[in-house]
Amino acid sequence: MTEPTIAIVDYGAGNVRSVSKAMDKLGYKSLVTSNASQILKAEAVIMPGQGASESAMHSLLMNDLVEPIMEVINKGTPFFGVCLGLQLLLEYSEEGPTPCLGTTKGNVLLLPSSVKRPHMGWNRVSLTYAHPVFAGVENESYFYFVHSYYAAPENRDLVLGTTNYGVEFCSVIAEKNLVATQFHPEKSGTTGLQLNQNFLNAFLGPNSSNRG
Repeated sequence: MTEPTIAIVDYGAGNVRSVSKAMDKLGYKSLVTSNASQILKAEAVIMPGQGASESAMHSLLMNDLVEPIMEVINKGTPFFGVCLGLQLLLEYSEEGPTPCLGTTKGNVLLLPSSVKRPHMGWNRVSLTYAHPVFAGVENESYFYFVHSYYAAPENRDLVLGTTNYGVEFCSVIAEKNLVATQFHPEKSGTTGLQLNQNFLNAFLGPNSSNRG
């Protein structure tokens, strides 16, 4: 198979270069794309994101990517959302009036005024239960964050990890084929790389990547 099987969604708001480099470092071939057909055919999809939800949703709509993203999630394609890529999965954000994707019930809230915004730097993630994506990763490990808003899913059973920064907020969600983090694994050193590796191993199998 000549075409890469891991699609990194490029909608003008994602840190796609860092994510692509992380895949390269792990030995996986990936494709940075805004092509709906390539995303739909991928064996796994990663949606990174930085910036504002309002402009990001406009970009997804303009590039006709909303339906393909919802389709890959609903049909069971392994999907990893990063930072804004997590927030956009919810229904609405306090950041703007445009509805988000709504694949996960809940809203996105602004961090409290008692703390400096954005929340930028290393912080701990407390796991609420065991999950294959965190295999070999110690509880309370540090990951790199850059954000002013956080996801508040309606179903608390989806919350795999939490972080404290003026408020205890959801920093990881997991449901079936979907995993999403508020932090940036691709900027979190060897621990972040381990998380990416675990995700691909868990959903594609350790021998299923196009390693060259």
